[in-house]
Amino acid sequence: MIAKTAEDGPVFHAPSINEFFPAVITTVFGIPITRIHIIQVLATIAVVLVFWLGTRKMTVVPGRFQSIVEMGLGFVRNNIAYDLLGKKDGERFLPILTTMFFMILFMNITGIIPFLNIAGTAIIAVPLTLAVVSYVTFIYAGIKKSPGKFFKNSLFPSGVPWPIYFIVTPIEFISTFIIRPVTLTLRLLMNMMVGHLLLVLFFSATSFFLAMSGWWTILAAGSLAFGFAFTLFEILVAVLQAYVFALLTAVYIQLAVAEEH
Repeated sequence: MIAKTAEDGPVFHAPSINEFFPAVITTVFGIPITRIHIIQVLATIAVVLVFWLGTRKMTVVPGRFQSIVEMGLGFVRNNIAYDLLGKKDGERFLPILTTMFFMILFMNITGIIPFLNIAGTAIIAVPLTLAVVSYVTFIYAGIKKSPGKFFKNSLFPSGVPWPIYFIVTPIEFISTFIIRPVTLTLRLLMNMMVGHLLLVLFFSATSFFLAMSGWWTILAAGSLAFGFAFTLFEILVAVLQAYVFALLTAVYIQLAVAEEH
């Protein structure tokens, strides 16, 4: 019905996958730069600026901004690093876990900022890079903890009858060394892509209904309400995905440095 009504009026443009492949704006040293790359750079500058401003003049009695920065750092330290790895290993891997959490958070949150409107993690380069870093980190942690035993214990868990290893070992190899980086990448990427497409759909529908004549304009209020509600939900998703990625990285490190290795 909407299609027939809109034949002589406004045309609805649904969001498409092409939004994640924007036109090249310029090139730097032969590398094509798009709008999403600029957003990633802006998010990186923002996170560096926030922590520089929040820690450059630290006082015993912190101000409001310093308190917020310390609260964020304390959340990663206490609720991710220390909870899963203990104080000793938590301190060792705290810098990388903190970097992952806030890098993902700031790049995720650009998806709801006006005039940016797309997450820096909505193209595969960032999630894949972070997944590779996580992958290398937990393998390094395991080898550092138990040289010569890490791969053996990962692929041949103790207490399993030797004939069962023909089944267990391939499963352990795939789940530990293939599935982990793939799921880390896809979980973050797909959540941010779907979130962007839904927001574009809601707000595009609002503009479309407003441009229609008659009672169709009433539907604009509903799509606008859904758009704002989902914007708030996207804030939660942005934080949750940063937390989950850092948390899973810590879990993988914890498994790698477990005593059986």
